[in-house]
Amino acid sequence: MDFPRALRERRTRRRISQLDLALRAGTTQRHLSFIESGRSIPGRNIVVRLAESLELPLRERNELLLAAGYAPAYPESSLDDPVLAPVRTAIGHILRGHLPYPALVVDRAGDLIAANTAFDLITEGAAAELVGPGTNVYRLALHPDGLAPRILNLAEWARHILVRLGHLEELRAELTGYVPEPAPSAGQLGFAVPLRLRSSYGELRLMTTVTTFATAVDVTLAELKLEAFLPADPATAEALSAAAGGNGGAMAKPSS
Repeated sequence: MDFPRALRERRTRRRISQLDLALRAGTTQRHLSFIESGRSIPGRNIVVRLAESLELPLRERNELLLAAGYAPAYPESSLDDPVLAPVRTAIGHILRGHLPYPALVVDRAGDLIAANTAFDLITEGAAAELVGPGTNVYRLALHPDGLAPRILNLAEWARHILVRLGHLEELRAELTGYVPEPAPSAGQLGFAVPLRLRSSYGELRLMTTVTTFATAVDVTLAELKLEAFLPADPATAEALSAAAGGNGGAMAKPSS
């Protein structure tokens, strides 16, 4: 990777001027201009400060350090690593605590790490090879053998999924081929785009929230996303409560 070009691309992508970035990073515009032109070789500390000032994901910060000739600053642990044991415990508590509503945890690629038992209602009828730890939840959502036949607003929901896959070009290309051509939106009524899903308990109307570990300093942990489903109407809340019954466990030993 060409460090000056990589830095310049990330700065311009975020629409930050050289002066603004220099002020944030505690340096001068002249020095930053020299770095971006390749006339000055940056020290490790200034590379770290620039990456932090750009608010880059930890993976990209490591990439910038490598491009500048320095070792990565942030570890990338396996989820099975003992150091992340408290994280695995916390994930289990969160998933159980969200019952009777579905919740799941995915990694950077959208591969399923863990889910609670309420998620079974979402995946009912899907092909076995698309379900379970290690499988991709975006593929599950849009594949013809996954949730797609049961999604009543497929084109709309697919658009919501596809815009999240900018960093996964191959997967985005695959999934685009599964869904109908998105129609121009006439405007969304209400406060959020719901997932409208047929189920054995009737139509479910679900909103989603996404939570991350904001203060993480480990790449793996920083890239985990907790996606929680919430009922968008009373009928869905009642259906999810009925489906949960007395089952209060969480399905999900994190996958390695």
